[in-house]
Amino acid sequence: MSSMDDALDAARDHAADFLNAEGRDWRHVALGAALTVGFALAATVVATRAVPPQTRSLTGVRKREGPITERPRGPFSLILPAVFSATTLSALRVWNAPARPGRNAAMGLWAVAQAVNAVWLAARPTGRWTQILAAMSSAGLAAAFAHEARKLDLGAAKLAAPTGIGVRLANRAERSLDGPS
Repeated sequence: MSSMDDALDAARDHAADFLNAEGRDWRHVALGAALTVGFALAATVVATRAVPPQTRSLTGVRKREGPITERPRGPFSLILPAVFSATTLSALRVWNAPARPGRNAAMGLWAVAQAVNAVWLAARPTGRWTQILAAMSSAGLAAAFAHEARKLDLGAAKLAAPTGIGVRLANRAERSLDGPS
């Protein structure tokens, strides 16, 4: 085998490991990717089309008017939040987990979390209490999903945990810089 074949095999193995797709048919994995990314994109599109983005002037910023956060602008503004969402990757790992009753519960929690997040994105709360409610409901649903995902696949739970994904990606990057063990 050539080094290119070895590299392709290594990439396939890493992708199968990352997606929890070992032993799964490629059609099952592709359907899961289409469902999770499609649902996340749909939620993002619905939320961003519901209310046009608010522009903030310098005076508005000084007076602290408008939302604390704003959605990204540009051609990737609809794609990046949904596709690179850690919970979307985690949901794909749960989708690829062996069929168990808990898998449907976890996927249901993920779908509810995406829908609730879409509502909060569309509403763009400006008051302190509504922002707290938005943050707490989003965090609570993410935690509930991570808890259910942990029962199926530890890797999915690590991706779904807000700080877990950052630590995991940093550790993975550090290991790749250090070279093979």
